[in-house]
Amino acid sequence: MSAARDSKPRIFKIDPTEISAEAICDAASILRSGGLVLYPTETFYALGAIPGIAEAVERVFEIKGRDPGKPLPLIASDLQAVLSAASEWPESAEALARIFWPGPLSIVIPAATSLSAALHARSGKIAIRISSHRVASLLAQASGGLIVSTSANKAGESPPTSPGGLSAELLLSVDALLDAGDLPGGLPSAIVDVNVHPAALVRAGKIAWKDIRRALERKSEIGNQETGKDQYPRPT
Repeated sequence: MSAARDSKPRIFKIDPTEISAEAICDAASILRSGGLVLYPTETFYALGAIPGIAEAVERVFEIKGRDPGKPLPLIASDLQAVLSAASEWPESAEALARIFWPGPLSIVIPAATSLSAALHARSGKIAIRISSHRVASLLAQASGGLIVSTSANKAGESPPTSPGGLSAELLLSVDALLDAGDLPGGLPSAIVDVNVHPAALVRAGKIAWKDIRRALERKSEIGNQETGKDQYPRPT
């Protein structure tokens, strides 16, 4: 079955220096109603959906041609939203979040049981980050705290850095586009799994592995000196 839609997507022009609250709210409304929205991040354009709407998540896999065995990462509006997606909040995750968030680093943490297994390919782990791009952050906030954040391209194609680089087929398959012009591109967000010891690099990205590893080593050196001084509460 084709994922293409009969109508064209709504396109919201966004000035990153003066973001339209109305455009963000309208795009978030589309997401909350089960739609799909293309939006900018600090690297590439992303394809977004509400992770708790099963039909929307299925559409993401369908229109990308994505292997259902490949998990979908999330963007969170803030740490409270991150913790809502976590069954645990490891100390290594906290150490990395303190240094690199908001920013292009996704941290793989134990997934909350409330998350659909389709999101994390039944792995029990979810990759999540707080984006440093204001549009992505505001969209997540207006949408309830969490949105899917997979690159806005068909499987096997390059991720787009501009609306002009979007696949016509993909564009016609979604409900809206937040057009913020050209993005930096380059390396994608880095992905680090803190469920294993030592933490493992899943995907190289904008934040260098040596810097991530240094932050983790510093956390280990500090050891128990900061026991009871966690910046973020742990999920209960």
